[in-house]
Amino acid sequence: MTIFNSINDFQSPKKTILTLGTFDGVHLGHRKILEKLTLNTENGKYESLVLTFFPHPRMVLQGQSDVKLLNTIDEKVDLLEKIGIQNLVIHPFDETFSQLSAENFVKNVLVDRFHIQKIIIGHDHRFGRNRTANIDDLIAFGEKYKFEVEQISVQEIQDVSISSTKIRKALTEGNMALANEYLGYDYFLSGTVFKGKQLGRSIGFPTANLKMEENYKLIPRNGVYVVKSSINQKTVFGMMNIGFNPTVAGKNLSIEVHYFDFDADLYDQKIRVSILEYLRPEQKFESVELLKVQLEKDKLTAMRHIANQ
Repeated sequence: MTIFNSINDFQSPKKTILTLGTFDGVHLGHRKILEKLTLNTENGKYESLVLTFFPHPRMVLQGQSDVKLLNTIDEKVDLLEKIGIQNLVIHPFDETFSQLSAENFVKNVLVDRFHIQKIIIGHDHRFGRNRTANIDDLIAFGEKYKFEVEQISVQEIQDVSISSTKIRKALTEGNMALANEYLGYDYFLSGTVFKGKQLGRSIGFPTANLKMEENYKLIPRNGVYVVKSSINQKTVFGMMNIGFNPTVAGKNLSIEVHYFDFDADLYDQKIRVSILEYLRPEQKFESVELLKVQLEKDKLTAMRHIANQ
């Protein structure tokens, strides 16, 4: 997949089959559109192109610094590449771009820059300044500028009945089964392992402490989870705690992973933690010994879940 960091950077000798959107989560609903994109290239006659934006438009237009997303931009790139998209344009979204009229966007971007043969889009897509243009306007522009418009029907979207909003809600509730079903993959967190207070090691549960660089990535509900990672090309299972470590009066949110039957130095390594199941909420125990007893129970529960998968 070729990645372009601006609309103006894009170049291709072929006409394109295009779709656009934020594609947060790259979930099963998105894949209906993206798979249509790859199928419409007519065995190489055209090239598939996804136009997406960063920062997320809501961060710019609504000043929402607390917007939480399902994917970091790097994670989104990885997911789109696995689908087989040939070209990805990540355009910097700002106030100036948001003021582009619908027809200027179609003419100057889609037609003149991307040379589109066809655009594949959801039935409810709106675009242009203040999002005033809709699918009917796009069809009219297609007739004027000689490109096809394929609309993803209401029925097709309803058949999947998935949205990034529903997935975010499931994650904040700890409903991993529903979130992962809608995503079509296990939700994951990516970060660098750093050295913590090593309390876990002192009670027989050494943990990898995860530092996440992107503060806009949605972290699921606080609590204990069953997880897995691929480390040195080997799948390793474990359990993860998200929370404030109330038993030892912790003050900052931490993400700590204890891997089963695994012993290696992970400090300063970047790891991806796939979240399989929510076990329980975070609790405050009267002593570290009682915490250890509960962790032993959590491990047995997690091992049963892993064995049943």
